[in-house]
Formats: sequence, structure tokens, C-alpha cells
Amino acid sequence: MAAAVYQIAGYKNTGKTTLMCRLIDYLVSRDIVVATIKHDGHQFEAEPAHTDTARHRSSGAVWTAITSAERTAIVKEKSSTLRELIAEAPANAFVLVEGFKTEAFPKLVIVRRAEDERLLGELEGITAVAVWPGYILDRHAVPAGAKQFGIDDVQGIGDYIEQRWIRMKS
Repeated sequence: MAAAVYQIAGYKNTGKTTLMCRLIDYLVSRDIVVATIKHDGHQFEAEPAHTDTARHRSSGAVWTAITSAERTAIVKEKSSTLRELIAEAPANAFVLVEGFKTEAFPKLVIVRRAEDERLLGELEGITAVAVWPGYILDRHAVPAGAKQFGIDDVQGIGDYIEQRWIRMKS
């Protein structure tokens, strides 16, 4: 099992992927091994059609792997739970999760507009909230004990995650 897990949650088009990428860059610059897991609410294709592995799967294979000198990819014809995916992550990695908002892991919730505030009262495990510039968050909406950041405060968010969720678990 991975050393620590932290989620970035929010509704579509709130900046989850952008924040994730900026946090990955920041944490890696601090010599932290980062693994990521992303939830996709739609059906996705991990490989272009007509590749050998896509042809294997269309012929009925339920598990397909491809490897080269630089990387390995495995495609399974089944969904996986977040806990199953975390169990497969490298044991020395900090796992940063995008989505899976209803899971109870510690999480940061992104608030861009008024309707996003609803998540602050619905989700478990909220330890931080990132707010977009110009949006005034109702201070009563922030869960007790949760830290508030600006969406662009990558260093502040990264330091918070490192101190509270990575170094603490090491």
C-alpha cells in the first residue's frame, strides 16, 4: 500500500487536472515520489484503435499488457475501486487522486462558483478548500479545521500536503 493518499475533488471544469499537474511538478521538485489515480466519469480508451493491444481486447482478452524499455501499460476489461488501485501503486509513492469525490480519504475540494459550495457539506474527509480568485466563499461553508487556499497557491497547498499527509505518514 502506498505511503499516503490525498484527493483533489470538485465538479467538472473547476481546475482539478490543472491543480493536480501543478502539484505533481511541485512535489516532484521536492524529491517526493508521486503516483496518480484519476476517475473518469465517462468511458475512455487508453490506446488508439487498431493498435495490437486494442485488437487483443476486441478479440476478447480481459487483461492486456504492453511494455517497452521505458514504460508498461496494463488495460483490464473491468472497473477497479480506488482502494484496489491504491494497493497497486508503488509502496514508496505518495498517491494523489483526482476525483472519486465520495471516497473518505483526506481531500481538498475546489470551489469555483456558488454551486460548488454544496460539496463542502456533502463530502467526507475535507481537510482543505481551494477557492478561485474573485469568488467569496461563505466562511460558514468551510468544514471545521479545514484550511483555505487560493487555487493558484500551489506552494502553500503543496507544503500543506507534504507536512500533513506525506512526511507524517513516512
